[in-house]
Amino acid sequence: MSLVSPLLKHAVYPALARSGYLRRQAGAGPAVVTYHGVLPAGYRVLDPGLDGSLITAETFRHQLRLLKENYHVISPEQFFLWCESKVDLPPRSILLTCDDGLRNVLTDMLPTLQEASLSCLFFVLGDSLGDTCSMLWYEELYLMFLAGPESFELNLVEIALHEHVTGRKEKRSLWWNLVKNFSRCGPEDRRGLLTNVRRQLGLSGNWDSEYRQDPACGRRFLMLSLAELRRLIGEGMSVGAHTLSHPMLSQLSPESAWIEISESRRAMEQALDKPVWALAYPFGDPSSVTPREIEMAERAGFTCAFVNVGGGLGAKTSRFAMPRVHVSAGMGFGEFEAHISGFYGWLRHRSMPWAEAGTMRFAS
Repeated sequence: MSLVSPLLKHAVYPALARSGYLRRQAGAGPAVVTYHGVLPAGYRVLDPGLDGSLITAETFRHQLRLLKENYHVISPEQFFLWCESKVDLPPRSILLTCDDGLRNVLTDMLPTLQEASLSCLFFVLGDSLGDTCSMLWYEELYLMFLAGPESFELNLVEIALHEHVTGRKEKRSLWWNLVKNFSRCGPEDRRGLLTNVRRQLGLSGNWDSEYRQDPACGRRFLMLSLAELRRLIGEGMSVGAHTLSHPMLSQLSPESAWIEISESRRAMEQALDKPVWALAYPFGDPSSVTPREIEMAERAGFTCAFVNVGGGLGAKTSRFAMPRVHVSAGMGFGEFEAHISGFYGWLRHRSMPWAEAGTMRFAS
């Protein structure tokens, strides 16, 4: 049985949520929710695969209302003290987090959080510790493919790749292959590869001016600058590290992975003059986070670190592989609460007991 089947998404999960069953039977906390931002007002979705991790401001507002009315949304400071075994948390505790530090978290997400009197733990990159705003390199690569010809040939001798692709499906497959390959390079070499791809696609040096100059596109694709990051903190939000440059850590050499993890904490603490106690692994799935990275997060001095899978109340927790519920654009309110409450994890464990998922038991 698929856990995202139309019957479950559109009938079972909503019915259980409306009846109150999910929150009544929720497991022990805490549960961690992660967002990747809010679609800015005026932005037109370019591609469901590209924009699927961002939700509308109205959906975000409704989700926060649901959490406030039926759960206990805790602050990052409370979560930190819980990790240090200094406080107990109330039942059905929920921590809000958000990855990548896109500009829309300041312009479009922060006002909704303040309206609800809630705080969030934002994970940002080393790229946000400068004066200029840049894009996530893997989103920039995807946008190049969208802007390039429908059919093209790509020859990258640096990584021994020669591909001919036609159509969006083949483009996406090649894109994900390149994400893994480019992750193995340092930021400078990766920038050189991106320039090589741009030239082979026939794009000009200012091909991305639309995304940088249009206000809505800028809020969607550009990351925070240091000044904007400080504004976010000044409004009462907390920040954690998301590595220096968002590579797939499992693809890196031990030395490079260690630099991405440890230097992100050091650089952020130096730039912000604040302790940085939490790390979110880039991509955060089992193919990108291995025991090696988990050990490095602890050795680098973080108090805890987060993955992007397996979340929900009652899920197994490990301080340096904290599970999270990853909220996406296609997630309805019933499915959202099924994940939050732990029901989704329980059902997954029952139907696929070999899978890594929450193991809490729902009362019948």
